[in-house]
Amino acid sequence: MQRCVIVGGAGIREYQQIRKSLRGDDWFVYCDGGLRHVQELGREPNLIVGDFDSHEQPETDTEMIVLPREKDDTDTVYAVKEAVRRGFREFLLIGVIGERFDHTFGNVSLLLYLDALGIPACILDDYSEMRIVSRETAEVKDDCSWFSLLNISGTAKGITILNAKYPLEDGEITSEYQYGISNEVLPGKTACVSVREGQLLLVKVFGQN
Repeated sequence: MQRCVIVGGAGIREYQQIRKSLRGDDWFVYCDGGLRHVQELGREPNLIVGDFDSHEQPETDTEMIVLPREKDDTDTVYAVKEAVRRGFREFLLIGVIGERFDHTFGNVSLLLYLDALGIPACILDDYSEMRIVSRETAEVKDDCSWFSLLNISGTAKGITILNAKYPLEDGEITSEYQYGISNEVLPGKTACVSVREGQLLLVKVFGQN
């Protein structure tokens, strides 16, 4: 099954870094203002979704879903739900981490939504990669500068971190106390992160403090 790439309207500066993560058979959904990234990404849309409050509605033969401006779901949330409805079972979200915290947090929450459906998903921005750790052990290679584990939903229990500067065994991280920030993979090793109960947001940071 193809991977679905959702492109939002948040700013992207490191296009080259993003392009390295794209696959030749990815299926692209551009959300409203995300259309401004088409040329730099070098990938045409398979589907366009939006209410076009931040980008002119294009004249195109590409399939397009025009949404009302007053609605419960943002354009990005609608696009993800539509792709799930069409049967996609792997997602990459780009252009979804921006200056507006409310939109950013809502988009990060989409990782929880997809994880609850058993669908792997990842968010890439200019400096980091984000995904949810829940049922399966996650591996973190030593190609990142730091990695953090954040709890954005309930309480995560039975957390184990191996092959890292700050290891952990049977730990617990609550939403109120985020102590899993800025860990490091031991040189030449691959860190392993597992959670017995709950969900954690794994953030791999590349070259930033």
